[in-house]
Amino acid sequence: MFSVPIDGPDPMYDDTFTIYPVPLTQEELEEVIVFERLDLYNHGKPCGAQSLLLHLKNIGVEPLPSAGKVGKILAKRFLTYGRTGYYPEDYR
Repeated sequence: MFSVPIDGPDPMYDDTFTIYPVPLTQEELEEVIVFERLDLYNHGKPCGAQSLLLHLKNIGVEPLPSAGKVGKILAKRFLTYGRTGYYPEDYR
């Protein structure tokens, strides 16, 4: 038989869970965006700005940036069009 803890909510069903501290600074937010984008890419999942924004919302990132802001951060870090970073040989 299953027992429900009476001390508080069951962590399995806690929808306030986040793996990142809240709120994030601008620098931390950029690092989270880059890390989560590369994680999605490495797992073969959609990793564009809109998909990444939905993923960030699902894992509880706050403050949640706009899709345009996510796109600008990805472009600044050369993480667009299925890329995983800056490759100098591509820019000669």
